[in-house]
Amino acid sequence: MCKHILNAQVSIRAPCCKRWFDCAECHAEVSAHPLAKTTEMSFLCKKCKKAFRKDMSVYEDSDEYCPHCDNHYVLEAKTPQAVLAVEGEDARKDARMLKDDRIAPSERNMNLDDDIAELLDA
Repeated sequence: MCKHILNAQVSIRAPCCKRWFDCAECHAEVSAHPLAKTTEMSFLCKKCKKAFRKDMSVYEDSDEYCPHCDNHYVLEAKTPQAVLAVEGEDARKDARMLKDDRIAPSERNMNLDDDIAELLDA
C-alpha cells in the first residue's frame, strides 16, 4: 500500500530492477539507484490482480483503463496532507455542538423539573 498516493489503482514495474512499486517515491525509498525511464511500462491492476503493458509513446484516452476489468487507473492522485482546521464554530460562542445526546430530551427535562421541585419544597 502506497503512503504517497492514497488512491493508487495500479502498481508499476520498475524497468531498472524489475520490482513492483506503487509510485516513483516508493522506489526511491528502497532503492539505491535512480528509476530508469522507458516508454513501454508494465502495470499490475490492483482490482483484478492482472498485469498488462502500455506503450506510453502512443497513449490514448482509452488506455486509462485496465484491459482486463475496465478499472479506471488514471486518477488524480490523492496525497496525504496535514490539515489544521477547526471543524465547527467556536464553542465559546455557540455551544450547540457540545450538547450531550446520550440523555433523551424528555428525560433531561424531567430531571430538571424534579430538581426544581425539590428546591421549591425546601
